[in-house]
Amino acid sequence: MHLTAQAREVSLRALSDTEVRFVNGVSPSTESFVRALHGLAQSKAPVLIIGESGTGKSTLASEIHRISGGTIENMVPVNCGDPELELLRSESLHAGTVLFQQISQLSAAQQLTMLQRFFSAKDGNGASKPRLIASSRHTLNEDVRSGKFREDLYCRISGFCLCLPPLRQRKEDIPVLAQHFAAKFSALLGRPTELSQRVLQLFSEHSWPGNIRELEYAVRTIVAIGDENIALAAIRASGFKGIGDHAKVESLSLKQASREASRRAERELILNALSRTHWNRKRAARDLQISYKALLYKLKQIGIDNDPSLGVQG
Repeated sequence: MHLTAQAREVSLRALSDTEVRFVNGVSPSTESFVRALHGLAQSKAPVLIIGESGTGKSTLASEIHRISGGTIENMVPVNCGDPELELLRSESLHAGTVLFQQISQLSAAQQLTMLQRFFSAKDGNGASKPRLIASSRHTLNEDVRSGKFREDLYCRISGFCLCLPPLRQRKEDIPVLAQHFAAKFSALLGRPTELSQRVLQLFSEHSWPGNIRELEYAVRTIVAIGDENIALAAIRASGFKGIGDHAKVESLSLKQASREASRRAERELILNALSRTHWNRKRAARDLQISYKALLYKLKQIGIDNDPSLGVQG
């Protein structure tokens, strides 16, 4: 497939921005991956990674590429579902790695071109070819049987086949992954955050239909907001479901979280001002630099009764 320089730059940036290093978990399935990674990475055989959306297929591919000595600059992610995709010429890749994401979506014509350019003995005039890693959300056996996917291409791309289990089947890894994401976003946002046992317990009980990607967004929300109660409310408001439509769910939860955080901060400022002035509302209004009328309106909004002895209502 031919990828323009601009498209390649965007793809590389997207991969480096959204993917993280493969995290060593404690579940038996993760430990088996870790044991196999180094030997597999040293081989140049093609790898096929199978797993549900959000299980970390691109992350695992990046780890294989990294262990084999590659850098992000010579790994090219290719979205096979792109309707404007054209087959990339292998000689332009300088023996890096090509990651074919969702390879089952290649058309019949694209499959044939891929077979000819990457696996033909006549192609490349002796030049080394890139390592191929492909990913799919489902096994390709049925696609091969139905004729949707070429059997000869399938045999060539599946030198090694790795099946990533969904997060619900490796719950021992949830606390490890959650702490990893907390450290990552704490460093990025400059906001040190430790996840409480309550949150880790809640995470361990969740089924995570969106897998690791959903967990990452949940932890990022907690770190970004800085208040677990508000963050959890925002996460629940978004349905606490798999994040298939990233932009929609992310914007929804952040908008709700921002609004709730603003209300909480305003409430605390008002209560602090009232406490400092011994509930003298006129002095508190001056301290807050708002009108007396505005303060009374806000007191009504946040449910503070006129009688100080009653404190906060609701």
